[in-house]
Amino acid sequence: MPMTSINDYLRRYGSALGHRVLAQFPPLHAPEDPLADELRQLKRRPFPAQALAIMGIVKRWREARCAGAVAECGTGKTLISLGSVYAHAEGRPFTALAMVPPQLVEKWARECFLTIPGVRVFVIDGVRNGVGSNGFSGVNEVRLRNGRIVREGLRTTLSELRLAGNHRCARAKWQATVQGPSVFVVSRERAKLGYFWRHVIRSAGSGPFLGNVINPDTGRPVMTSDDQLRRADFRKVKHSEVVIPETNRDRRPFFSPLWQADNQKIQRMAPVEFIGRYLKGFFDYGIADEVHELKGETAQGNALGTLAATCGRTVILTGTLLGGYADELFNILYRLDARAMREDGFDHGEGGLRQFAEAYGVLEKVTTIEESENSCSKARVSTTVKRRPGASPLLFGKYLMNLAAFVSLEDISDALPSYVEEVISVEMDADLKKAYSDLESDIREALREHHGNASVISTAMNALLLYPDRPFGLGTLYGYALNPESGERERFVIADPPDLDETAHYAKERRLLEEVQRELAHGRRVQVYAVYTQKRDVTRRLQSILQEAGIRAEVLTADTPPEQREAWYERHLRSGMQVCICHPKLVQTGLDLLEFPTILFYETGYSTYVLRQASRRSWRIGQKRPVRVGFLTYAGTAQESCLRLMGKKLLVSLAMEGKLQAEGLQAIDEDDDVLTAMARELVTRQGVGEAAAEVWRSLQQQATQEKATTPVIEPLIDLGSTPEPEMPMPTAAMGPAVQLSLF
Repeated sequence: MPMTSINDYLRRYGSALGHRVLAQFPPLHAPEDPLADELRQLKRRPFPAQALAIMGIVKRWREARCAGAVAECGTGKTLISLGSVYAHAEGRPFTALAMVPPQLVEKWARECFLTIPGVRVFVIDGVRNGVGSNGFSGVNEVRLRNGRIVREGLRTTLSELRLAGNHRCARAKWQATVQGPSVFVVSRERAKLGYFWRHVIRSAGSGPFLGNVINPDTGRPVMTSDDQLRRADFRKVKHSEVVIPETNRDRRPFFSPLWQADNQKIQRMAPVEFIGRYLKGFFDYGIADEVHELKGETAQGNALGTLAATCGRTVILTGTLLGGYADELFNILYRLDARAMREDGFDHGEGGLRQFAEAYGVLEKVTTIEESENSCSKARVSTTVKRRPGASPLLFGKYLMNLAAFVSLEDISDALPSYVEEVISVEMDADLKKAYSDLESDIREALREHHGNASVISTAMNALLLYPDRPFGLGTLYGYALNPESGERERFVIADPPDLDETAHYAKERRLLEEVQRELAHGRRVQVYAVYTQKRDVTRRLQSILQEAGIRAEVLTADTPPEQREAWYERHLRSGMQVCICHPKLVQTGLDLLEFPTILFYETGYSTYVLRQASRRSWRIGQKRPVRVGFLTYAGTAQESCLRLMGKKLLVSLAMEGKLQAEGLQAIDEDDDVLTAMARELVTRQGVGEAAAEVWRSLQQQATQEKATTPVIEPLIDLGSTPEPEMPMPTAAMGPAVQLSLF
């Protein structure tokens, strides 16, 4: 039978490929290898898959400074990291620094007490004196009292920790004070909280540069490639320049920042920056939780680099490694091992990011040729490079296979209850359907008339997502375009959607009420997610509809600080809360919603990170009841297109975690983001008739097959016992790489 696709090839030679992979890339720790004795001393015994990941990280640390655990939500990433630290220390006292999301500080402290014997836990609330926003300052010891974390015991500051006193070094002083293992937990929001700053520019009052913005160090304007910096350029951006002398007899080149600390405001310093400057060598281990949120060029992302450079060994934790784009790993990999990235030819910054995307991602180059009105001149040629979702398998082999241990929920426990995801499609009411159809037609015409206009795409597609759920108060939709004659941005009308009856209950709202009532009748609390919560709030409307039906519904808002959200849930559950409504971003990381076995997405948004994290809040270790996740959507609308496109992009992100599906490869051909893809479909009518339920059904079938066929310890590729034909492929080795674990 001829092979016509890569799927046919893998189906025929899958077993031979599996043998070849395991022979060429042996794992650092195999299932039959013995476990460290320290794992038996932990207060909580790890599951076999967790123990395998722990040993893989421990052996990785013997070869390199950085390791990672890419584990699904609820698989026990905290236990894996703490177990790795304890096993690698081999009974010696150690110090560990954990940088975690703000809502997980107390949870991490509690997990330390429940995992490591004899541990002392400290929370870093700030650098020096001065009460912080949480009412504490300095470094405070915490203890576990009746299941709650309370601050009592040793109190100190980072400034005191760096002082050696009468000891050989600051670390020796600490070991004399605290003889056992100690873990320091810091919120990443507080870790990056540095000082306020202000610009230090001057305006020349005389001379040849009269009225110009000048550098106080040189008395000259700051030149750019084609112009000079003006006062409008100094807003919220830090500028600097390297001053190069005009002749060799002058002083050496020096760095001249055009900003400085603002001594008129709160004087503070970022805790992680202080640790990086003054406490190098103090911490044996560094732990960075939810590292996928640190992929950008932000202060929190830079704190990850400081953590990795300061601590002796570092482990990163995440449940969603990729959001569909290969270059999302660039900054994380660079901060973990900048030397290795430079040796591979990648510079830091936009240039290196582009090189990385070209090597391991998918880029699309679009060349546009416009004929010139003047027949004597050449045509105008413009080239645009866009990134598309997708990642090369070489990215996994080059960087991830050696770095991370991959763990899924199916690997952890066969006792986990069932997990079902379904798309609940609802037909619109007649009046809403007509109003939506008119709005869709107006937007389609605007997209055709203003092709490629980002303001039209953003405004119009968000309106199509929101209007069916809130068909009133939307107002006139405007876009902006550049007038070629005046050179100014001018506003134009995209659409003017009508306002429908605000007191009516529409089809999707009625279906939500039915679903909630049915779940409550079976004794199952419900978590409802909605993404429109600010100017055009949907959550309060849903709350009023549920309360009118006699259901106790509460709304969690961003006004509740992250570190208090776990206590918020506990308080309202004691008060009899049956339904919680919130934005999925508020609970996407860390919170265990075991009391809510049913999760309903009234609105999803278009972030695969948020969707994957929020949908697994209830299906985790400790859950006893079957978990049901439903996605409510209006049939034939942009909501259904968004959900379907997100399902395809989710298949792409799962591919880097070893969960491959044919549709995931097809998703590489989609546009660079969900909103753009939705706009393309709206204009071209592609994808019409392909229901979102079909894509999500394939995801559900994939998960069901994995759970039915996956043992507790799952090899990378299924190794069948039947002999396979010889593979027509080269046999040359691919290098000294080794696989970290069998996940």
